[in-house]
Amino acid sequence: MTHELWILVLAAVLGIIQVGLPPIAAMSRKGYAQWNAGPRDTPFDTGPMAGRLNRAFSNFMETFAFFAVVVIALAFAGKSSDISMWGARMYLAARVVYIPLYAFGVTGVRSLVWIISLIGILMCLYTLFT
Repeated sequence: MTHELWILVLAAVLGIIQVGLPPIAAMSRKGYAQWNAGPRDTPFDTGPMAGRLNRAFSNFMETFAFFAVVVIALAFAGKSSDISMWGARMYLAARVVYIPLYAFGVTGVRSLVWIISLIGILMCLYTLFT
C-alpha cells in the first residue's frame, strides 16, 4: 500500500473521531443525554463548542472526498512522489490542526490552515498529472 493510501486511511480515522467530538462536547449540557437517547423530534441547544465541532466535521467532509479520489487515482495510476507524499501529509496535518482552531473559535489562522490542506491536495494532483 502506498504512503498516500496510508495517509488516506489515517484521514478516515480522523473523520471517525470527528463524528464523536460534537456529542462528547454536548454531554455537559443539562438534558442532553435524555434528549440524545430519545427520538430527537425537537431541536436541542448543544452549545457553541459542539456546534463548532460539528461544523469542523462538515468542513472536513467537504474536502475528504476530493482527497480520497486523488489518492486512490494515484494508487491506480501507480504514481507516487515526494511531492504527493508531502502533500498527503500536509493535508492530514492541516485537518488535525483545523479541529481545535475551529472548536475554540480561532479566526484567520483557521482559514490559513484550511488553505494548507487544499495545497496538500493540489500537490497530490500535481503528481497525478505529471
